[in-house]
Amino acid sequence: MGYQRFFTGFCLGLVLIVCIACSERILLSQASPSAAPSPAIAAPITTAPATALPNPAPARSEAAAVTAPTLSAEAQALVASAGPGGLLNPPRKDMRLVVISDLNSAYGSTTYDPEVDKAISLLPFWQPDLVVCGGDMVAGQDRRLTLDQFKAMWQAFDDHVAGPLRRQNLPFGFTVGNHDASSAMGANNSFLFQRERDLAAAYWRDPAHNPGVNFIDRSAFPFFYTFKQGDIFFMAWDGSSSRLSADQLAWVERSLASDVAQQAKARIVLGHLPLYGIAVGRDQPGEVLNNADQLRRLLERYRVHTYISGHQHAYYPGHSGQLQLLHAGILGSGPRPLIDSDRAPWKGLTVVDIDFSAPDLTTYTTYDIRSLRTVEPTELPRFLAGHNGLVLRRDISYADLTPAEKSVCTQRLGNARCTGGLSVLKLKTYAA
Repeated sequence: MGYQRFFTGFCLGLVLIVCIACSERILLSQASPSAAPSPAIAAPITTAPATALPNPAPARSEAAAVTAPTLSAEAQALVASAGPGGLLNPPRKDMRLVVISDLNSAYGSTTYDPEVDKAISLLPFWQPDLVVCGGDMVAGQDRRLTLDQFKAMWQAFDDHVAGPLRRQNLPFGFTVGNHDASSAMGANNSFLFQRERDLAAAYWRDPAHNPGVNFIDRSAFPFFYTFKQGDIFFMAWDGSSSRLSADQLAWVERSLASDVAQQAKARIVLGHLPLYGIAVGRDQPGEVLNNADQLRRLLERYRVHTYISGHQHAYYPGHSGQLQLLHAGILGSGPRPLIDSDRAPWKGLTVVDIDFSAPDLTTYTTYDIRSLRTVEPTELPRFLAGHNGLVLRRDISYADLTPAEKSVCTQRLGNARCTGGLSVLKLKTYAA
């Protein structure tokens, strides 16, 4: 009996060992890399863009492709509704900016027009390296507004604009506007809107609201500061009123003359007020920077390529002399028509693609944010002769103007003002 029990136990153990060995072999064969996959998974796997949208932007790098933000379902629907081919996404170059401006609504408003939310939701579609704002992010410049109202406005801006940009990991370069922190001076040589300036500074200097740019000089941030993104040197000056003081201009000159500025491949300056008037109701003193011609020559001297501004509530891609002038379109309330134009006011934003090997450096793709169609330069006036100077459309030279067009300018401004911005040689402002 004992022998039989031993033999039975031995046989059962042997069977158990064989079963375990067979199971282990099956599992190993399934997990082995050398195991032949089924035809369904044998083909290479390709990863489509997360949004699977028409005209996707090429990936900037493997890391960028992995971390690229995705569009919301609402934004995807907007892209798909933009036309038969979807929303146009222009070819990406060395660097891409998206330029927005004038986001605010009525004084004290804590709401934003739907075009603002629409634009912010679409930013991941273009995947910019930097979002640039020409100012007027909140609706201040009213001394009757309370402290609580100002705090509520900046919170609303954070909810609608700055917060989404941080979540999308999009750096934000901006200049303050007159409704953010006006630098208008009173009789005692003090700021009329000092409280608003203090509150704007408090918002932007809060580490939780870091705009994500690579600062160079932030000692007077957010009013005057410099930063570098990619190979471009950026300067933001306080153009929230028409005057830049001698001390401020000395800082501008020192900053532009610095090694970091001059060794960059290009230089771009941001300011709220433009140099020259371009829009109905804003083409007048006080709505542009004082001494525009002198400022333009200063920027030209240090080979600034583009001055980006807002405030006029109208888009115009222009130039004066050697300086490109990007008058940013409006997203908020109150778009204005261009002077000498019968085109109805509209709202828009501009995608700026930068190619360091191209003679013109920048390519603009501008969208009417309501219809999402692109606006061609030829839809805009060939030149604008405002009260303080001539701005030519960026694809037009003074020599291209007809005798009748030149006559319009000289009748308004005189021959010297019409031809004074001409340059014998257009300098290349970036490294090849």
